[in-house]
Amino acid sequence: QVQLVESGGGLVQPGGSLRLSCAASGSIFSINAMGWYRQAPGKERELVANIIISSTNYADSVKGRFTISRDSAKNTVYLQMNSLKPEDSAVYYCYGSVMTYSARYYRNYWGQGTQVTVSS
Repeated sequence: QVQLVESGGGLVQPGGSLRLSCAASGSIFSINAMGWYRQAPGKERELVANIIISSTNYADSVKGRFTISRDSAKNTVYLQMNSLKPEDSAVYYCYGSVMTYSARYYRNYWGQGTQVTVSS
């Protein structure tokens, strides 16, 4: 019923920038939160940043370097990543807390993930 599609990952050198996008589509009545998690090999998935209503939250490790934004009209969330470090390398997953027309409660939907590799 709901699909989230990420784009924008890739290979970048340390100190470089990338912009991730995630567009939600389907039978969407309302979205009250969108955000990004990441998972590196051998590590647990961790929250990178999210927007809940209009409030933004960031992991301490990315504060001052990453910026999350949302275009509500397009059901799209963005993650601008600057000053990238090798430790930012991971698969980045988008999620949305979505209420559909058929199920009048919020549940999380996930994208398929996009690889970000920071290496020289």
